[in-house]
Amino acid sequence: MDVPPETFYGLGIMLIFIGIIVMLIAIILFFLSNLKRNQKIRGGGVIIVGPIPIILGTDKKSVKTLLLLSIVLVVLLIVLMIVLNTVSR
Repeated sequence: MDVPPETFYGLGIMLIFIGIIVMLIAIILFFLSNLKRNQKIRGGGVIIVGPIPIILGTDKKSVKTLLLLSIVLVVLLIVLMIVLNTVSR
């Protein structure tokens, strides 16, 4: 299976733009929902460096959710790397 490199380049650029659009929509929805009611703000973030997730959060529930999601993402990435490596041989 011979895929030209331009396909992966275009796919990568498209995924970056989709990610930026999703983040902008999330920020807009967050501000709109916060204007309606005054509530405690919770949140967090994950930075994945190689297979190691670095998790930041404001409360235990956010950190647990992000930990679960980051573990699932790392496992999926490892499986994808193994599958792509065996297919390319």
